[in-house]
Amino acid sequence: MSKLRVYDFAKKYNIPSKEFVVILNQHNIPVKNHMSALTEQQISEFEQKFDKEKYFRELEKKKSETPHEQSTQNKPQNAAAQKKQGSETSGAKDPVKSKGNTASGAKKRPVSSNQATQQKPRDHSKKEKTARSVYKRIKDEKKKSVLENQIYEIPEILTVGELADILEINVTEIIKTLMMAGSMVSINQEIDFDTASIVASEFGFEVVAIKIEDVVSKILEEYDEEESENETIRPAVVTVMGHVDHGKTSLLDRIRKTNVMSSEAGGITQHIGAYTVNVKNQSVTFIDTPGHEAFTAMRSRGAQITDIAVLVVAADDGVMPQTVEAINHAKAAGVPILVAINKIDKPGADPERVKQELTKYNLVVEEWGGETIAVPVSAKTGEGIDNLLEMIVMMSEMEELRADASREARGSVIEAQVKRGKGPVATLLIQQGTLHIGDSIISGTTYGKVRTMIDDKGKRLKKAGPSTPVEVSGLSDILVAGDDFIVLENEKEARQLAEKRKELQKGERVRRTNISLDDLFSQIQDGNIQDINIIIKADVQGSIEAIIQSLEKLDIDTVRINVIHGAVGAINETDVLFAATSNAIIIGFNVRPDKNAIKLADTEKVDIRLYRVIYDAIDDIKKAMEGMLAPEYREKVLGNAEIREVFKIPSIGTIAGCYVTEGKINRNDDIRIIRDGIVVMEGKIASLKRFKDDVKEVNAGYEFGIGIEKYNDLKNGDIIEAYTMEAIER
Repeated sequence: MSKLRVYDFAKKYNIPSKEFVVILNQHNIPVKNHMSALTEQQISEFEQKFDKEKYFRELEKKKSETPHEQSTQNKPQNAAAQKKQGSETSGAKDPVKSKGNTASGAKKRPVSSNQATQQKPRDHSKKEKTARSVYKRIKDEKKKSVLENQIYEIPEILTVGELADILEINVTEIIKTLMMAGSMVSINQEIDFDTASIVASEFGFEVVAIKIEDVVSKILEEYDEEESENETIRPAVVTVMGHVDHGKTSLLDRIRKTNVMSSEAGGITQHIGAYTVNVKNQSVTFIDTPGHEAFTAMRSRGAQITDIAVLVVAADDGVMPQTVEAINHAKAAGVPILVAINKIDKPGADPERVKQELTKYNLVVEEWGGETIAVPVSAKTGEGIDNLLEMIVMMSEMEELRADASREARGSVIEAQVKRGKGPVATLLIQQGTLHIGDSIISGTTYGKVRTMIDDKGKRLKKAGPSTPVEVSGLSDILVAGDDFIVLENEKEARQLAEKRKELQKGERVRRTNISLDDLFSQIQDGNIQDINIIIKADVQGSIEAIIQSLEKLDIDTVRINVIHGAVGAINETDVLFAATSNAIIIGFNVRPDKNAIKLADTEKVDIRLYRVIYDAIDDIKKAMEGMLAPEYREKVLGNAEIREVFKIPSIGTIAGCYVTEGKINRNDDIRIIRDGIVVMEGKIASLKRFKDDVKEVNAGYEFGIGIEKYNDLKNGDIIEAYTMEAIER
């Protein structure tokens, strides 16, 4: 059993939390308030000692005694009041014995009983009146006591102002409490539930977290679980995977009979490309994933949305690290693998060696008795391409891929970017249903209404069926590559669900970036950590993901990388100001800064680095990290001198006459005094002279006079060793 809060334990006995705190303290269990935690030992001891029935009997007894005591106390007061009233009445009935009245001899008027019993007129003076402020204070105290017994429901993430509104506390009090805990916050600062519960407990309130349900995830689950009777055969989605420069794009280029290599910087695929190809009157959708290790996230995403993985391995290079990653991604996604042994036309190509290496990863080719199909191909000459396509079609037929085109569309985001004149656009792969112009979609926290739809050949479409990659516009924001999308009834519903998702996902983001007491404490514990803050601007979302993942791999123990912002689009003034305030470096990938951003960067001394190839950026950052590391030092001995005579000079101190036996003694060197092989002192040189002149250095074979800072205990025969600390390059 884990630790239990006092208020939870009090519920077991049906006793209010406040009273239960008192009871626990009476049983030698020290607790401060209802939020205090109890150990298992304390709980077991209390359960043994505490008699619930006895407690409630005593409570009933006290309640029954209370009215009797009150009536007893009221009796004397009533008697006194009656006595007073009786004396006033009798006084009223007796004739008036006033001297004045007797002397005047005026006729005495009889006093009626009604007049006798009349109350005294009200005294409207301020004497003995209760002030308005007192009434207000009493009212507030009553209200507070009622509120303290309530349990408040709060979201997992909320602002300081929202917490103040829920608890009906002045926001400055909450800010003050957090400041006392070492957290500087503003009224709009977001805090997590743990921080909010600590603040609430300080004011004596109980809070519980409300979990917001992800409606979109439920819709997607229900969509996937729903069985359809109108399913027909759909085209296969094939992902081309493998190591960098093994010829994946060239192979796809040969299949498509077009050239996309020239548009990719450095001949390396930077973005996921999705293309539809006709093979023997059957459509096949190909996804080309980058091979460089920076694109692990993109390659993993490619495996998750595919039906068949074509693993390209160069015959002259064999299985490489990214080849192994591609194999693992495909296996994790449960995708069948077809091996294309490329570059068989090159001298030194050895397809048999490739097949041998693949067996280490449980990929045994068919001719060796396994189940993996391996096809030798040459993207350059076109040899084996037809055979490869036949194998792909055969595997797709074996997989029996089916989809219902009559349903609402559902699929995955391949890529996202911003285009001039169109705004945010995304490449979507439809996996089920048909997407139409005007459909309202939601993906992640972004929604939109499909305004335009273009296929991979640039042709405008009105609708797109299963396994079709299309570029759509009309989105509220940039989609996140790899997210699912689904069509909803209308744009209003999509917008509302997107807003709810933002609230839901805010928690995770805040735990990573916003303030919390736990996070603050952990930062203090971290010690002297050097941080590199980086802002990434790129032309597409997938490149940002790839850079972030590569940077995470570069983390060294004493240097931490923080990607504080990543967005699609050109580098602007806002980015430069953000970098200036957070002391960050801006990395631009396939984007340029505008004129105003360049001027501001020059004024604010912000470093902007622009790249066309991702691993150039990563290499530069790695060098910067190594430069920031606290350098390692080693000691270098520069010279030794022997003390031959000691002179004590008033008002100056002790001066030693020495002789340099080895190396040289510099004025700015660190020195140590060695006596009989033991270091007795380490310090600095106060003065260095030859005859009467100050000198900067004394070489071997020369005599000199020396004074040591704040040290006079020099003796004949002591050795002075001069040394320096040198930084070692990493």
